[in-house]
This record gives sequence, structure tokens and C-alpha cells, in this order.
Amino acid sequence: MTKMAPELPIEVDSETGVWTTDALPMLYVPRHFFINNHVAVEEALGAETYAEILYHAGYKSAWHWCEKEAECHGLEGVDVFDHYMKRLSQRGWGHFITEAIDLDAGTCRVRLEHSAFVYQLGKVGRKVEYMFTGWFAGAMDQILAARGSDLRTVAEQTQSAAEEGCEVGVFEVKPLTGAAR
Repeated sequence: MTKMAPELPIEVDSETGVWTTDALPMLYVPRHFFINNHVAVEEALGAETYAEILYHAGYKSAWHWCEKEAECHGLEGVDVFDHYMKRLSQRGWGHFITEAIDLDAGTCRVRLEHSAFVYQLGKVGRKVEYMFTGWFAGAMDQILAARGSDLRTVAEQTQSAAEEGCEVGVFEVKPLTGAAR
């Protein structure tokens, strides 16, 4: 393994200890701490209920993040999504690769390698990165709205490296039709 310094612009307020990246407040916690808390909530609520809660919270957060980052860096369209995938990857969640994106169609496919969840939990035989799912629809919808589009999307995790026979996670984004998530 080759080590490198973070590529994120990180500032720490000497008075408050608050970390910021691109003027957004951040938290810096050990992976095991975050995932142990995640698993405890999942066990208390059930994976399906927790996934639904996280989908909506993640959607809202991704929309906000993409909006602020687009303003901060003068980005638009696919460049916003690419920047989001880069920043998520730089923060240690895993390596997010946009395999395909079509803003006009409202579709996207993201591959996840080196998942923090899989590193911590191992091959548990189920999808464990559901926390990320709403992020992709929220990012896509913010970008679409900024372009003046009324199209909205829904995201789904179709595979996880935590499942037998799978080496990567995959997330699909498609237009929202009929029943809303």
C-alpha cells in the first residue's frame, strides 16, 4: 500500500476544533466507531426501516452538498457529480467510479470499490452499503434541477462486495416513475 496525504482542503478552527472542507463543517471519526454505531441502529430498527430513513436523509444531504459545491467551485452538470464521487472517495467511504451517466435520461451507474463497510464487516452475504443509495439520487436530482429539469430519480443498490461472488458494489439511478420512494 502506498500512502499519501489527504487531497481534501481541510481547515480546523483553532478555537472551536470544527473541521471544514470547502466551507462545509465535517466530522472526523474512526471507521469502526461510525460503522459500529450504524450496525447498532440497524439492529434496533431493522435493515429495511433503517435503509429507508438513510435514503431520505442521504438524498437531502447530497442535494445540499452538490448545490453548495457547485456554487463554491463554479461547477455544473456531470462535473458536479464527478466532483461528488471524487470527494466521497477521498473521505474514506470507498472508491466511487461513475461507469455511466446520462443527465437527459436521468440514469447513472456507480461502481464502489474498497467499501469502508465491507472492510469493517466482511463478506456477510447481503448489501451493506445501503446508506449511500439516496446520495446518488439526491446528487442527480440537484444537478437536474439546476439545469431546469423536472425529471427526478430513484437509486438502488444492485450488488455489494459483501455478497458472495461479488467483488464490488453497484448502484443504479433511474427516472422516478409512479410510486415515489
